[in-house]
Amino acid sequence: MFRTFWLKKKRFVVPQVTDAIQAWIARVAEQPVDGHYEAPQVCLIEVGGTVGDIESAVYLEALQQFSRRVGRENLCLCHVSYVPCIGGEQKTKPTQHGVKELRMAGLSPDMIFCRCETMLSEAARGKIALFTQVLPEHVISVHDVANTYRVPLVLDSQNVAHSICKRLRLDVATPASPASRPGAPLYKTPISMKKWRLMADRLTSPAESVKIGIVGKYTGLADSYLSVVKALQHGAMEANVRLELVWIESSDLEEPPRESAASNGDSATPARFAAAWEALRSVAGVVCPGGFGDRGILGKALSSRFCRENKVPYLGICLGMQTAVIDFARSVLNLADANSEEFDKTCKHHVVVSMPEHSAEHGQELGGTMRLGKRATILRDSKSLAARLYDGKPVIDERHRHRYEVNPSVVGSMEAKGFMFVGQDERGQRMEVAELRDHPFFLCVQYHPEFQSRPLKPSPPFLGLVLAAAGKLEARFKRYGGFLKSGAVYEEVESA
Repeated sequence: MFRTFWLKKKRFVVPQVTDAIQAWIARVAEQPVDGHYEAPQVCLIEVGGTVGDIESAVYLEALQQFSRRVGRENLCLCHVSYVPCIGGEQKTKPTQHGVKELRMAGLSPDMIFCRCETMLSEAARGKIALFTQVLPEHVISVHDVANTYRVPLVLDSQNVAHSICKRLRLDVATPASPASRPGAPLYKTPISMKKWRLMADRLTSPAESVKIGIVGKYTGLADSYLSVVKALQHGAMEANVRLELVWIESSDLEEPPRESAASNGDSATPARFAAAWEALRSVAGVVCPGGFGDRGILGKALSSRFCRENKVPYLGICLGMQTAVIDFARSVLNLADANSEEFDKTCKHHVVVSMPEHSAEHGQELGGTMRLGKRATILRDSKSLAARLYDGKPVIDERHRHRYEVNPSVVGSMEAKGFMFVGQDERGQRMEVAELRDHPFFLCVQYHPEFQSRPLKPSPPFLGLVLAAAGKLEARFKRYGGFLKSGAVYEEVESA
């Protein structure tokens, strides 16, 4: 048995570590989710890695103990296994071996999800069921599909939700019609997948495409902006357009010093500069997401200026809002040295400043100085673009992650020139939402709307941007009485 010493006391993997894992699971399982205040009915636990690896052994042991603690009838164990296809035949031996290893850890699967290239054959299904002692209807085919949004449809076609609910004795709707399943439990309201099916179809079916540029500081790794990309996809699916992403590194938009390029023999820098501007001119809309540090800041500011002057739809998020404010102050208010305290603490005109209650000068250490989490924003202009995007709601709740804000002292002068701050915090002191007067779509938000975007209910700013880039925003407003009504397309299908 492994053991270690901590605070001069012996600590064993079993039971101290396994008990801690179980306590963690039990604690998380009681926490309300999705804005509700009741404890969830189901807690989903994912154990990564491969059965038999030393890294996951302690977690499997903890789950084996946990199953006895909560009662085996309250646990549904789903094992995911790869079924390779060799010579045109699906091989089940890896799955058999994986289940054997799982049972050696004291766990027996209730369902097996078979990851395969093509639909699992009945012969392979029967063989897996025979050698693993799992019901054939609980051997699930998870084969390749056109996009990941179709996976729930594949699972629904095999009544996975019903099987799991039956195993956990949950009295919920069955995905199939009771008449089509003799002997199945009768429930009041069958689950409908019509909304999800329409959404999945819209990812690949649109003939019309729209180009959206992402002007970022970390474009070398696309996953840096994964939430932004997903939010754009959600918006494109509801707008029924095919999304074409154009990645633009913000530092490449900054004109390279000629003498530096000449001395270093760097011929690629001018080429990247030209390519970046060509890419920016080619898009129908721009997202300028968040970030930290002064690298590429001028490029972000220049992208907002390009969109402002050329009437290109623009969505600035967090730092993207701050750089838009900086550029507006420089080019419209003629404050040549306007900047943020984050980038230049000595400049004369700080149009973006650190928040007093979150600054290091007030005893906060770096890393604990952020304004984090869901906060209320008051939309003070009911006729603003933001109010129409959020369906006329006077108060919205969005998630924040920042330590700098727009300087309140410049708000009046900016609004006098058409840069309107239409959303503020509950005290009316912190600028949360800004938009440009006489522009088809120029929206800046201090929060991160991408964090609350969902496939069937896209984030309003992202859906609005995609619709504006596709030339469909005004028609959308007209259709729904002046409001955006995110998710309305799917609700109409459900009620039809």
